[in-house]
Amino acid sequence: MADGEPRWRRRKTARPGEILEAALAVFADKGFAAARLSDIAAKAGVSKAALYVYFETKTDLFRAVANQVAAPNIERLRPLVDGEPGRFAEMMPVILSGIAKVAEDMPLGGIAKMVIGESRNFPEIASVWREAVIERALSMIVQLVEQAQKKGEVRAGDPRLYGLSLLGPMIMGVLWTEVAVPAGGAPIDLHKLAAQHAGVLMDGMLVEARR
Repeated sequence: MADGEPRWRRRKTARPGEILEAALAVFADKGFAAARLSDIAAKAGVSKAALYVYFETKTDLFRAVANQVAAPNIERLRPLVDGEPGRFAEMMPVILSGIAKVAEDMPLGGIAKMVIGESRNFPEIASVWREAVIERALSMIVQLVEQAQKKGEVRAGDPRLYGLSLLGPMIMGVLWTEVAVPAGGAPIDLHKLAAQHAGVLMDGMLVEARR
């Protein structure tokens, strides 16, 4: 960095990513209504004016966080589902554990809590989060169920309802970690939850018992 150059000045191409990472942290910490663009700009190390170059409104910024930060983390699991996945009994615990890893790597719980708490006043953020994160994770599980049904591994039934049954406890586990643990609740291991839950539910889903 040259002498006298402002400390917040960074490569132009890097700024949007830095702003989104900062916005994710601020939204998770303060919520949507209380998050100020000035706080996000300061955390990203840019001026508020520079932030407006990339995002006109706070809703635009949240949409970008959901689609450009959260969604790609979920999509990392896509290769496990596309193509020729392994047996359902082997793949499903891996997918759920992958979701647990995403929750560890980024503040999914804080954003989920924010969306639930503020969706009545800001319904658009709920729609954005559902499409970018929840539906992506659910669609992969549903796809895996459908593939397993075609191969005769999983019993007949609505694949989406199976998907919701598999994903639901993981969402609950993320929320428990975010809401209940700070209030004195016992911590839970999301990876153990993923393994145990997948095992219990698959006992009812599989055509043939696991060996």
